[in-house]
Amino acid sequence: MKGRAGKDGEPRGKGGRFFGGSSKPAGSSNKAAAMKKKKQNVTRLGGGGLSLEAFANIKSTTNRNQYNPALIKKKREFYKNAKYISKYKKSLKHLSEPNDPSAVKPSEEMDKSKKRNKNEKRGSNSLRELYEKKREEEEIARKEREVVAQAKKEEREKAEARRKAERVKMFKKTRSGQPVMKYRIEHLLQSMQGSN
Repeated sequence: MKGRAGKDGEPRGKGGRFFGGSSKPAGSSNKAAAMKKKKQNVTRLGGGGLSLEAFANIKSTTNRNQYNPALIKKKREFYKNAKYISKYKKSLKHLSEPNDPSAVKPSEEMDKSKKRNKNEKRGSNSLRELYEKKREEEEIARKEREVVAQAKKEEREKAEARRKAERVKMFKKTRSGQPVMKYRIEHLLQSMQGSN
């Protein structure tokens, strides 16, 4: 029985199929078998691996795309500032250029520039007046809010003091350690009268 061949016709023992050996002669066929096994492993694992360069490139791109709140905040601030600068430049441009320079004659330009200077002074005054008026309105509104908040705060403090006093009364005890019923009954009567 020991010398018998297996199912495939291969002899059992060290050179058998269970120990990785084969009955074929060693040499070029082993290399072919090894290459075949390598190809099978590569296809089983999903193809060839990444080259070192490709792996390093992937790592660097994923690090760049990671979530970084500081960078996001910086970008947002940058765009916000850029928006403000563009608005400022537009307003400067509108202030510096006249409305229709081709239609105005040179003699009229002098008169218009004088009038414009006067109007600008008036405009700046009116702007200042508008600003001060708005500030006054905001100040009045703020004072009203403060008065309301102060009244609420005082009311809250009064209610808290009243609750504290009631609590002290409710927790009073007699000499023998029993609760004083007088205050508890008064509280019940008040709550019943309040509900009616």
